Amino acid sequence: MSISLVNLKTEPPIRGFLHVPPQPSRNAIVLTHGAGADCQSKLLVEISDALAVSGFTVLRFDLPFRLARPHGPPPPGSAIRDRDGLRHAVAVMRDKTKGRMFMGGHSYGGRQASMLASEEPQLVDGLLLLSYPLHPPRKPNELRTGHFPKLATPTFFVHGTRDPFGTTAEMKSALELIPASHALFEVPSAGHEILSKRAVGELPVQIVGGFEAFLKTLTQKG
Repeated sequence: MSISLVNLKTEPPIRGFLHVPPQPSRNAIVLTHGAGADCQSKLLVEISDALAVSGFTVLRFDLPFRLARPHGPPPPGSAIRDRDGLRHAVAVMRDKTKGRMFMGGHSYGGRQASMLASEEPQLVDGLLLLSYPLHPPRKPNELRTGHFPKLATPTFFVHGTRDPFGTTAEMKSALELIPASHALFEVPSAGHEILSKRAVGELPVQIVGGFEAFLKTLTQKG
């Protein structure tokens, strides 16, 4: 597997890293980060490595808001431009592979990916959402599910059972709103970051294995 820096002076710009698998499966995926991180987060790096080992060509990249400010959360009004960044990243990756295209990310990045997919159902073949931020911590009534009934893209959710952004029961209830095929991969005792800072172990490989199994069920249904 080789990893190379990507820094395209396009509009919107793309800055990130491309993971080229040793044995390409022709599948490709773009992954991005949460509101308080960037594409160098431990979670994105470990998941991208595991995906590449499984044959995916992976672009993990920084959203436009992170290019504009190195630290801090997205400013008000940045979501539309961040979705433009996701759309552009998908277009760039389509030039590199003729296989299936996927999109996703952690927390805020995953939420924007799901919103974009609900607006453009033909954009990608599936979503990989890590710690979807169902609601702000301690505010269970402020659900971020308005676009779920329009989500026609198959979606694989990865959720820690101690995530303050939503309990497992809340997630299961919310996913019933989604008409597309979907699955929930629970990570026992994990918080919003999913991976332990002390030990990664086999969890990234297990997550990717679950994602691949989910994709296989879609092929069997088709």
